[in-house]
Amino acid sequence: MQYSEIMVRYGELSTKGKNRQSFIGRLNGNVAKALHEFPGLTIRPKRDRLHIELNGEDADAVMARLSQVFGIQSFSPSLAVEKDMTKVHEQVLALMNETVPEGSSYKVNTRRSDHEFELDTNAMNLDVGDFLSDARPDLVVKMKDPDFILRVEVRREAIFLSTTTIKGAGGLPVGTAGKAMLMLSGGIDSPVAGYYALKRGVEIEMVHFFSPPYTSDNALAKAKELTAKLAPYVGGIKFIQVPFTEVQEEVKAKVPEGYLMTVQRRMMLRLTEAIAQQRDGLAIFNGESVGQVASQTLESMAAINDVTTMPIIRPVATMDKNEIIAVAEDIDTYDLSIMPFEDCCTIFAPPAPKTRPKTDRARYYETKIDVDGLMARALEGIKITEIKASDQFMNQATDLIAELL
Repeated sequence: MQYSEIMVRYGELSTKGKNRQSFIGRLNGNVAKALHEFPGLTIRPKRDRLHIELNGEDADAVMARLSQVFGIQSFSPSLAVEKDMTKVHEQVLALMNETVPEGSSYKVNTRRSDHEFELDTNAMNLDVGDFLSDARPDLVVKMKDPDFILRVEVRREAIFLSTTTIKGAGGLPVGTAGKAMLMLSGGIDSPVAGYYALKRGVEIEMVHFFSPPYTSDNALAKAKELTAKLAPYVGGIKFIQVPFTEVQEEVKAKVPEGYLMTVQRRMMLRLTEAIAQQRDGLAIFNGESVGQVASQTLESMAAINDVTTMPIIRPVATMDKNEIIAVAEDIDTYDLSIMPFEDCCTIFAPPAPKTRPKTDRARYYETKIDVDGLMARALEGIKITEIKASDQFMNQATDLIAELL
């Protein structure tokens, strides 16, 4: 079936009142970025629908990418037909023959936004239903829970027909809830936290700490590849790599072993806050899950959070590991996350870190290191790149990592 367009239905935008138009505008921009590989498309946002005219592009490929765009409730591959009932009947029969197997149950569901059209909603349902009863007598009309719903949308420009409704990603358009920094490690949890941030409309930029020569180029490629896995949800994500070698070496040299992790994380948080302030970020997201490791007890979180007043949001805080893994598998980050490349959270890790560190002790040990100088030099060395939903980038990174295993 050569569909003419994809009809997109909005999700939570229906609740946004006066802000609805700005949300639709943001969704339109996100869809355009996500579908940039399909130059033939024409995207037309309307108040109650977004229309993607295919103009010969592959409908299946477009829908595969569209399914990852947040802010969409559902979408349907559709046929646009002139408002001539003879032509409507022809296309209805062609569509039903192509998509609805013999003996299936169905019903006709009409929506009419063009109130000047000659047939109202009920008349349209009856007209199309009577036609199908003659043309496809094998089909069974069933008003409740049919196998297929023939959707007929009567709009000013045309009548749109579809038999398939695909569930969208839901959530809010990315960018409508502001911008935040995500502290991205190479583990399982932080990409899942990033996914949930994006789903609630937060534009995220990845902050990744790397410590060469203790962490390898493989670990950096892995973090970028994890970012690429999330990029299709928004079209592109800024990746900020922060040199952390000097910080870790000085902390290891001057801070007692039990507080290495606490002071190291306090420095990470300070740096992330500084980057957020430079880049108009409003909050910090991370992948901490309460009680999962020594640095994620409530006492540790309190001692680490002491260095900032910026909101810290932990989307996976109350999830257990199996729940987090299930989401990681769904978003295709799990296999990457478990690749054995050390990140700076694991190097210099003490065998017995404090699980209940004291804030005043952490502050005292930090007087032994040059906090301001370390931060200034780390911030001077940051490198920012944009990672897009690009098959070429993802294939290259995947091939590189595969060769190194």
